[in-house]
Amino acid sequence: MDHIEIENWIPYKLATSAGQSQCHWLHTVGKQFTEPFFDETILKCRSANNRYYEFSSVSALEMTVSWAGGLKEVVPAAFIFHISRCGSTLVSQLLSTMEQNTVLSEVPFFDDILRLPFKEPNFTEAEINNLLVSAFKYYARETAGAVTLQKKDLFIKADSWHIFFYRQLRLLYPGVPFILLYRRPDEVFRSHSKLPGMQAVPGMIEPQLFGFKPEEIGHDSSIYLANVLTSYLQKYLEIAANDERCMLINYNEGPMEMIKRVASFSNITISAQALELMEQRSHYHSKKPGEHFRKEAMADIPAHLEKAMELYYILDKKRMAML
Repeated sequence: MDHIEIENWIPYKLATSAGQSQCHWLHTVGKQFTEPFFDETILKCRSANNRYYEFSSVSALEMTVSWAGGLKEVVPAAFIFHISRCGSTLVSQLLSTMEQNTVLSEVPFFDDILRLPFKEPNFTEAEINNLLVSAFKYYARETAGAVTLQKKDLFIKADSWHIFFYRQLRLLYPGVPFILLYRRPDEVFRSHSKLPGMQAVPGMIEPQLFGFKPEEIGHDSSIYLANVLTSYLQKYLEIAANDERCMLINYNEGPMEMIKRVASFSNITISAQALELMEQRSHYHSKKPGEHFRKEAMADIPAHLEKAMELYYILDKKRMAML
């Protein structure tokens, strides 16, 4: 087991079997990570794996750290946080149009690691950090390719609830830019009312992560979602007040202004040709690249969004003061 060949393999899922934490592995078959969400990349790789490999590849979780020991350390160009449905997917797709950039967008394995202590309380923060840093190594190695003469800038787009792991991530990467995207909560609310994300479904993400007590969860999904958005905006305000390496970006700035600010803050250069390609891509749906984007019509603001709207206006005032 000391000389396991792990080239082109990534850890992609955590599971528990007979009380033991296990890691499932996936061969990338040379696949470039370009899909809007990484679970789409996993589906494509798994389909290829089913053709080439008869058995699943599983290891003890601790081997994930052990085998990563010889891999190159990686420092992301930036972490992209968002409150959901606020342009982060389009920003990721625009960044991906540049060959020098790789965006890891909402990687399920990163989420598995961060939320592992909720399922396995015996894991310490130090152990979780080692797992996370090791995971970044595997994924960064695959994005660089087998042979490259050009440095790859790695952007990690987090899941929306990962903002509540801010302290943990900031301690790991004190100098890395943290980009905080947001949008009017009534618009986010309306989007989730049509197609709910995981955080919009009561209990699907551990409620205590949002600061909720069990008795506060209730069964009204609309009120629950409003409270989730309030928690996001409260956390954003807390971070913006104390972290000079964070940048607030409002969805209403528009895709091209957003991408220019991300590039400037992350210290990457966008050529005129790349900007032209981004401009063309920005007119299409972020999650469905073949469809033109259509803005939704405005509607009345629900009463239970009052607190979230209040925080939004405070946050936006803070953003404008930081420009």
